[in-house]
Amino acid sequence: MIKYGFRYIIFIVLFVSCSKQNDELVKLTTFVNPFIGTSNFGATNPGAIAPRGMVSVSPFNVAGTQNTLEKDSRWLSNPYVHENNFLTGFSHVNLSGVGCPDLGVILTMPTTGNLETDHLKYGSTYDKEVAKPGFYSTNLKKYNVQVETTATTRVGLSRYSFPKGKSNILLNLGLGLTNEQGASIKIISSTEIEGMRNVGSFCYYKPNESYPVYFVAKFSKPSNEYGIWKNTSKYEGIEGQWMPYNGKTRLYKGYKKEIIGDSIGAYMTYDFKKPTQVEVKIAVSYVSIENARENLEKESSGLSFREIVDKTTSNWNDLLSKIKVEGGTNDDKTIFYTALYHTLIHPNTLNDVNGEYPKMATRETLKTKGTRFTVFSFWDTYRNLHSLMSLVYPKQQSDMVKSMLSIYDESGWLPKWELNATETTTMVGDPAGIVIADTYLRGIQDFDVEKAYRAMIKSATQLEKNALRPGIKEYSEKGYLTTASTKSGSVSTTQEYNTSDFAIAQLARVLGKKEDEQFYRERSISYRKLFDKEFNLLRPKDKDNLWITPFNPETGANFQKNLGFIEGNSWQYTFMLAHDVTGLMKLMGGKEAYSKQLQKVFNIGQFDMANEPDIGYPYLFNYVAGQEWRTQKTVSELISTYFKNAPDGLPGNDDTGTMSAWLVFSMMGIYPISPATPTYSITTPVFDKITIQLDARYYKNKQLVIEKEGLGEINKIQINGKIKKTYFISHKTLVEGNNLKIKLK
Repeated sequence: MIKYGFRYIIFIVLFVSCSKQNDELVKLTTFVNPFIGTSNFGATNPGAIAPRGMVSVSPFNVAGTQNTLEKDSRWLSNPYVHENNFLTGFSHVNLSGVGCPDLGVILTMPTTGNLETDHLKYGSTYDKEVAKPGFYSTNLKKYNVQVETTATTRVGLSRYSFPKGKSNILLNLGLGLTNEQGASIKIISSTEIEGMRNVGSFCYYKPNESYPVYFVAKFSKPSNEYGIWKNTSKYEGIEGQWMPYNGKTRLYKGYKKEIIGDSIGAYMTYDFKKPTQVEVKIAVSYVSIENARENLEKESSGLSFREIVDKTTSNWNDLLSKIKVEGGTNDDKTIFYTALYHTLIHPNTLNDVNGEYPKMATRETLKTKGTRFTVFSFWDTYRNLHSLMSLVYPKQQSDMVKSMLSIYDESGWLPKWELNATETTTMVGDPAGIVIADTYLRGIQDFDVEKAYRAMIKSATQLEKNALRPGIKEYSEKGYLTTASTKSGSVSTTQEYNTSDFAIAQLARVLGKKEDEQFYRERSISYRKLFDKEFNLLRPKDKDNLWITPFNPETGANFQKNLGFIEGNSWQYTFMLAHDVTGLMKLMGGKEAYSKQLQKVFNIGQFDMANEPDIGYPYLFNYVAGQEWRTQKTVSELISTYFKNAPDGLPGNDDTGTMSAWLVFSMMGIYPISPATPTYSITTPVFDKITIQLDARYYKNKQLVIEKEGLGEINKIQINGKIKKTYFISHKTLVEGNNLKIKLK
């Protein structure tokens, strides 16, 4: 009896313990609100997606003048806007938090009644939206059809609950965010469709860089009827008289041959005797239809809709649980975990389940043993996102670096802004090397660093036909760019090249390449030649090396064209030189003058929370003894002002997780202030306790704990009980310590 009682007690303890652990996991996904960022041009969407997924199933509500923001009437880069209310389908390949339109294609739409193929006519308003990691649902009011969606890495699944009567499932290849045209579609059977949609030309920069995305769609129930539609061109004169379908939609009922065109689609029609659910699985591949079919079979065959929801949710839980927070409000936790969720969307998977993926530019089929990542928005993400990955998800970061080196092998250059095996060359600078150096210096070193170094040197030295550093010849000769090399962004591009050169110097140092270290360290501070003491700011020079006149340092904000700066102005760029803070201080007249000028950025309203060059500014006050309180005050104010648990809860474009990474770091009380310098600037954490699980493959300790005690300003900083005299801590010291304690006054 005693023995049985003891076992019973043990069982209860274990049950309670397991229940507590499960509850913790469940709570983490409930603290994710995918609607954050769907307003205020955050450019996120609430669609179902797996971590680093190739596929996402997003509601598409940006077509039609019924909507507040319409894709064809303005620059719109997202498939979903919270303010809109007219939905025309669910797209299966999408981008999150980007500034240019692309993808947003392969749309499905359930309807009832007679067949209609015009999306402006078959579209519907909707309500009862629910969005969670890996799940989205809504009700189409026009049809009284409930839509539920989920996803694996390469397969999107939709479940439609139809009422009794005639119903249709439409697959529209003519609609999307891309400006590319061309598609093909073929009905295999009453339960299967395959095809291709052409996409590409991100930011409309490179029309020659279009490429196909292949798909296979499978339906859980055979249709009573099926067919293909094609919107035909309008012909005039005698030629038009020959065509009864001239300028009209042509229906190919029961057609099972391939159809090629621009505005084409397929339909499955049903006649339900009672309310019925139909599931649709759509797998994609950037290699072939055959691979799409294999992706579908390997990732979803034999699994129910609910099982896939549970599996994807569990995967999200596993990743979110790498960081656990205590204290703070529920809204604090929601904006934190949603931000962490956003950082785990891009970069995303490019390769199929068999390892195949398209080679850069030529799109020949190659094969990887690991994960080939894509969507590298480096001008944005080099500043913080990859440092976060190195700390919390180092294996992912390692695979990202290896993907970058594969791109170098394939194209001869490191990526700048790579998308699905195309180089968009969006934005300025040479940022990939910064990410590589930063990763290596943080201890993630299981990649070919010598190859990486050679690639970085190539972009820094090749004077002709340099794909990464336009104007490199002038930069090499003068140390800066003038308007002779670029009509926009001469100063900011110089700064970006400086930062990349500093990264080379940092990597050269640890690799024992002393001459290189000295050369690139000296070149990394050449921005000083563009410092104008009259304004105490950076100022562009013309082709004759004279100051651009007249000069207004505020010109360039809000995408206003500016000769010196790209997407910003002098105030928003001058302090973007964290690798040379001491040097900039001297130019400005010392620490006091530096601090005063830095504070002025905020006082006169020139700080832009949504603009990458200045997002690190609040942490620069830590370089001035006695001014550290400004970092704490400013970061706290920025969090409360720009981030909230609401659709407009991001300050603007998330930039593939960059704004979200800023928030994650800031709420934890640490920030990687200088790229390619493995050091964090410290501020007040939002939470009382943050526990980061460390990857044993890269770090000795199992976890890192950051704790906050007290109220007010920071009074004392301790690492493993030892007092730190500065507001900075190295990555090595942080991860090798067990406890960072921040005591407030």
